[in-house]
Amino acid sequence: MNDEHYSYRLYADPAMADRFDAMRFSGPIGTLLAEAQDRVIAAFLGPVDGRTVLDVGTGTGRAALGLARRGARVTGLDASAEMLRVAKARAADAGLDAAFEVGDAHHLAYPDRAFHCAVSLRVLMHTPDWRQCLSELCRVADDRVVFDYPAARSAAALQACGRRLAAAAGRRVEAYRVLTSADVRRVLDASGFRIEQVHRQFVLPIALHKAIGSRAFTAAVERALAGVGLLRLLGSPVTVMAIRCAR
Repeated sequence: MNDEHYSYRLYADPAMADRFDAMRFSGPIGTLLAEAQDRVIAAFLGPVDGRTVLDVGTGTGRAALGLARRGARVTGLDASAEMLRVAKARAADAGLDAAFEVGDAHHLAYPDRAFHCAVSLRVLMHTPDWRQCLSELCRVADDRVVFDYPAARSAAALQACGRRLAAAAGRRVEAYRVLTSADVRRVLDASGFRIEQVHRQFVLPIALHKAIGSRAFTAAVERALAGVGLLRLLGSPVTVMAIRCAR
């Protein structure tokens, strides 16, 4: 692992781990994001009772614990022991059975097709080598993979550009990347997977929705933008479900 990369350094901080869920999923829009994430994962994975699922970059275990509630045999993997500390505490508090392990998304320490499904959310945008991570995700999944990314053709691309410029100027920011659908498809093709379903979330930036802080505004505006076709063209983040072609 590249311990100097911001994606490792930032989430190794105990204080960040403790406040992560409040930062990401609090408030009306944070709650909306959490609910939408749960719905999309459930729709894309289908019934998971008794199935093995690997959650790569599990963080504080939100997706992993949601899957465990639905009966999946979940392993949550993350590079940050501090994030996993929070995940384990949340699992214990909820009485859920889920395994959590420290590991590197670039080099998953599992055999080929070790899990029925593999999930990775909010990871490819931050990780040093997203292609390697996506290839590894496909390698260990027997049936399907679910992952997301901010689209290069979206408002998120403007924010990403600004953050990368800030990082180049020496500021400590999450200088995340955006991806094109063509690049994602090429990695999936090379790994023997094809895209089965795609979900695009917002046309306007999530940061704007959070700043306004109104579910009613978000629902109305995004519904209107989707109605004129902008969600299909510019929606982000993009969540993908891909299935293995050759069995």
